[in-house]
Amino acid sequence: MARSKSQYICQECGAVHSKWSGKCSQCNSWNSITEETVTATPGAAGKARGSQINMHKLVGDTAPPPRISTGIPEVDRVLGGGLVPGSATLIGGDPGIGKSTLLLQTLCKMAVSGHEAAYFSGEESVEQIRMRGSRLGLATNDMPLGLATSTNAADITASLHTAQPVAVAVIDSIQTMFLPSIESSPGTVSQVRASAFELIRAAKLKGAAIIIVGHVTKDGAIAGPKVLEHMVDTVLHFEGDRSHHFRILRCIKNRFGPTDEIGVFEMKGSGLAEVTNPSELFLADRQENVSGAVVFAGLEGTRPILVEIQALVAPSTMANPRRNVVGWDQGRLSMLAAVLEARGGIPLSGRDIFLNVAGGVKITEPAADLAVAAALISSMSGLPCPRSCVVFGEVGLAAEARRVAHPDLRLKEAAKLGFDQAILPPAKAKDITAPDGIALNYVADLGQLIAALGGLKDNSR
Repeated sequence: MARSKSQYICQECGAVHSKWSGKCSQCNSWNSITEETVTATPGAAGKARGSQINMHKLVGDTAPPPRISTGIPEVDRVLGGGLVPGSATLIGGDPGIGKSTLLLQTLCKMAVSGHEAAYFSGEESVEQIRMRGSRLGLATNDMPLGLATSTNAADITASLHTAQPVAVAVIDSIQTMFLPSIESSPGTVSQVRASAFELIRAAKLKGAAIIIVGHVTKDGAIAGPKVLEHMVDTVLHFEGDRSHHFRILRCIKNRFGPTDEIGVFEMKGSGLAEVTNPSELFLADRQENVSGAVVFAGLEGTRPILVEIQALVAPSTMANPRRNVVGWDQGRLSMLAAVLEARGGIPLSGRDIFLNVAGGVKITEPAADLAVAAALISSMSGLPCPRSCVVFGEVGLAAEARRVAHPDLRLKEAAKLGFDQAILPPAKAKDITAPDGIALNYVADLGQLIAALGGLKDNSR
């Protein structure tokens, strides 16, 4: 006979505790442990009997998975070519960033192209979704998109098993879903894990591609158990600063394509519009002859992007000078400032440093080290970096400039936008094929970078 027992589970990390406490010992979250009832069947593990599994060779005749185009090229790029039937995609982002808007636009595009699409909402009513569709200009009499509101995951899985096959379905959001068989409230670890498992299992049985919306914590991570990200095939993050009109759809995990791909969108009154050339848009408001501004040739997945890095170094009257960073790693800035002072002789310890990546873009690759160093040197010297010059490269603790991946793609994007100079680390001749019209200036260390930027004034030392 089945019996019930209580467990104390952290709603932030999913850790199981023997008793309640105010603070989770695993993730150090306060007031996140709740009591949940678990039904256990005694002796079930001992009665289980398995059958032999057939083994297969690694090499075989396996065709690439079929793809369903979403009708939005930027979304297809991030997904690796489109949605795969029977796949599960998890998308997370801050509240109000535009997740529901993007998914509604995507479903309408797919419905118009002939795919059976369904939108299941546990947060909004049908009238609210219709109002958004009307505001975005998507609501037409012949729109074949199906709308439903439900928080019961069992009802949604039953709807996926209807005679009319569903090609793609959106679940908004997983934190509002529940299964009646589990005695806990929606949003708990048990409900999120069990509801996601039921939805993914139903989608794979019917060959439907489902997109699950997930809430995020105050740190930006997807809320709920980490196993949720392991269960799905693709994990996407929709990010951006609300003060900027740019939004970036970033791929974190993809079992059917490359990771670290991004799609760039612009928030307009009619919804999210694709940005086919983000580099040109990010550099549209650049000013001439401004010290501390350097163009960095970055790479997001397979897409090269040019962004402007701005630095301001000012004397500080505080005991601990400020290090304010927007769009880059603050720890890496502190390391780079220490290298510039210890190896390059640039006194930064008594000065405030403000660093900004224009356009609301977040840079994670170490290839931005050389561009940040160039911006700091330019701000200290007061000499602007040449306007038609791009900079990229990694900097080590010995002040050496290190090579980075895919320099050809970075230089090709710079040439396309009219840049004629590039400062980069030394490389083998066969590694780089310079596009026509771009002069390459190789710097082996920070000393050569300072010389390339015109040196330092006496008052900066």
